[in-house]
Amino acid sequence: MSIRIVPAILAAAVSAAFGFTPANAQQPQPPQSPRLYVLDCGIITPPNVDNYGLKASEVADTRMVTPCFLIAHPRGTLMWDTGEIPDSAFKDGVLPQKLRNYTVNRPLLPQLAAIGYAPANITYMALSHYHGDHVANASLFAGSTWIVQKGDRDPILAPRAADSRVPDPIFFEGLAKSKTIVLNNEDHDVFGDGTVVIKTSPGHTPGHQALYLKLTNTGNLLLSGDLYHYPEEITYKKVPNFDTDREQTAKSREKIEAFVKQNRAELWIQHDYTTGIKRKMAPQFYD
Repeated sequence: MSIRIVPAILAAAVSAAFGFTPANAQQPQPPQSPRLYVLDCGIITPPNVDNYGLKASEVADTRMVTPCFLIAHPRGTLMWDTGEIPDSAFKDGVLPQKLRNYTVNRPLLPQLAAIGYAPANITYMALSHYHGDHVANASLFAGSTWIVQKGDRDPILAPRAADSRVPDPIFFEGLAKSKTIVLNNEDHDVFGDGTVVIKTSPGHTPGHQALYLKLTNTGNLLLSGDLYHYPEEITYKKVPNFDTDREQTAKSREKIEAFVKQNRAELWIQHDYTTGIKRKMAPQFYD
């Protein structure tokens, strides 16, 4: 018999287990300008890099970081990606949690609580795409407005085929009833002022998307999702062999790279281990 856990109950249970109280009664004070918090959502240790068209000798480090991001804006908040192992897997505070080649040392909700946030006060939730290392805690944000490309939403909500690469529906519990902004291969200005913009970039999955940020002090950033996994994919012009549409990935990369250049933005390859381990982690932030 499978156990289905309502997201709100799950959030409360995890909160109690880790000894913190969700900020469900008081909304944190909005910042005067957008902030980017980087949250530690795990490490991936692939057995090899063959699937990425690369050789181990061609990459600086075969490991990957798996960050989650919280964007705090004067008009609300956006959760971008939700990790590789759900918080519900952390039993009795035992660390780390391992699942195949995933390792997570810190559950997500306590990290959010440490900066004053809980799922109850997250305005929007968006996933770069539907692969398992980006969606583990998505169900916790079913009360937020879900921003998703139709190309990913349809497979997420559809019955699973035996060979589907879309994870277990439990990861997306409640999202079918969430308030949803469905995009049809289009960009979306999240807060209406050009500082937080979702950029369509299909190919890795049908509805893959990236995130553009304009930060006052840090400058312009582009969070890649899985448009790239390793910087060497750019160097050697390699596209993973498991992308839904590799030709479309190449087109999306060309478009995003032109956008990054035009806007003088810094490209953040989300899984890049060598750079990722050097980034400021919450409660520190980029603004």
